[in-house]
Amino acid sequence: MSQGASPADRAAAPASRTDGGAPADAGAPDVRAALSIRGLSKRFGGALALDDVDLDIASGEVHGLLGQNGSGKSTLIKILAGFHEPEPGGRLLLHGREVPLPIPPGEARRLGLAFVHQHLAMLPSLTVLENLRLARFATETSWRIDWARERALARETFARFGLDIDPQARLADLSQVERALVAIVRAFEDVHHVDRGEGAGGGGRGILILDEPTPFLPSSGVDQLFSLVRDVVREGASVIFVSHDVDEIMEITDRATVLRDGRLAGTLVTAESDADAFVEMIIGRRVELFHARPHDAAGEPLAVRIQGLSGGPLQDVSLDLHRGETVGLTGLLGSGFDALPYLLYGARPAGDGRIELPKGSFDLRRMAPPEAIAAGMALLPSDRLHAAGIGSLSVADNVTLPVLGDFLGGLGLDWGGIRDRAGDLGSRYDVRPNRPDYLLSALSGGNQQKVLMAKWLQTQPDLLLLDEPTQGVDVGARQRLFQALDEAASAGTSVVVASTDAEQLAQICDRVLVFARGRVVQELTGAQVTKEIITEQCLRSLGGGPGSGIQGGETARP
Repeated sequence: MSQGASPADRAAAPASRTDGGAPADAGAPDVRAALSIRGLSKRFGGALALDDVDLDIASGEVHGLLGQNGSGKSTLIKILAGFHEPEPGGRLLLHGREVPLPIPPGEARRLGLAFVHQHLAMLPSLTVLENLRLARFATETSWRIDWARERALARETFARFGLDIDPQARLADLSQVERALVAIVRAFEDVHHVDRGEGAGGGGRGILILDEPTPFLPSSGVDQLFSLVRDVVREGASVIFVSHDVDEIMEITDRATVLRDGRLAGTLVTAESDADAFVEMIIGRRVELFHARPHDAAGEPLAVRIQGLSGGPLQDVSLDLHRGETVGLTGLLGSGFDALPYLLYGARPAGDGRIELPKGSFDLRRMAPPEAIAAGMALLPSDRLHAAGIGSLSVADNVTLPVLGDFLGGLGLDWGGIRDRAGDLGSRYDVRPNRPDYLLSALSGGNQQKVLMAKWLQTQPDLLLLDEPTQGVDVGARQRLFQALDEAASAGTSVVVASTDAEQLAQICDRVLVFARGRVVQELTGAQVTKEIITEQCLRSLGGGPGSGIQGGETARP
């Protein structure tokens, strides 16, 4: 748990609500809080996305915000940022001062609110420095910009955070992880400017809102972020930390509030709660976490053989998979594990290697996605709306793309059959709402992922390749996705999962391979496939070559 909020701070915080009823101080904002909300609602058409929400963030605390996709978390954050206008009647106080609603666009920063949004809100065509300073340049009245000074200050900032990022680099040329780190640094800088009295909320009382920043970060990056969060809190700021990851909430927050179906489900003191209590509050009922069936890989025939794969960061990687086996790939940022699915599928060019599948043997140098599909492979990339699906098309269009030939007749496409197929798959994979005519982009992240998983599992691939399949997916949707993968493996599909989520890998994998410097340096099997051992072996992989981790029957120290 964060050490930022003192016992006195927590004692002064408003009473926690754990039963879904009205809080003890309902109706009266807490003037001692850094941020106090009463009666906040937001309607989109006929749907109520937020329904009479009350929330208090104590000064100097890290406050978690959880809930399933579609629970209202992002809507609440966007109201605070001035992107959405709430319904009349809601109240907002910052450090005891009433703030008129709606907040005008651009006003949040002056009030001392700094954000890292789910989709980063960055401009890829600009440089890193321009993205860092854009808001300040737009509001300052200086006649000229001292670019040399700004570059030097940016380098100092990155060095302070332990980052090696060139301020003059174009943001589009950075990796997704680096872009996320730049966005986080920008938000921290905004809070520090408020802390120095440059905004209306000065005096060391800025509020930093992190809207699910960690899915883009490796475990080492998450640790770095948490350290920075604690630093900001020690300086007197408050933090709202939005996450799907209950373990992250348990580690970094002092208290956490859960939204469910747009309403406040409750607030828990983190140190007095456990993960089961949070999961039960998020779902509204007790949920058993999914665990894959025991699988004896040695008893199954070999289904996939990868030999001498090189390309991008990978060097001479070979791997055998048994029929129905699930193998996890992991490592630290830059280790190369996440490149393997794309190289196998032909989405990135391979320099060398072959793959043997039930349908034949293939030269990976000549592999391309159409050939990969024909060979019995399927790939689900991590970027749902840009690489895995088409947000501007309907659910029905997306889910039937790989099998359109099944619906082609003498009179053209059978649109009724397409909608029926999408509806059947939506029911099977619990897509909510199960509306084939909805745009994919209109669904929550977890339901988008269910649609895209259904899209490929209906093809019954021999090899399913996944990159961060539960990134930004809530705990309930995760369990359904894990179940779908287990069902596919039981039917004979071999599954490869590239992920930095050690807990996810421990839940679903038969084996886990740890990468470093483009090679496999450790294989974990049996009792070694635990969150603690996977995490430790990723950190040990910094030591270098094969054999640097667990040896033989040795068990890693939890």
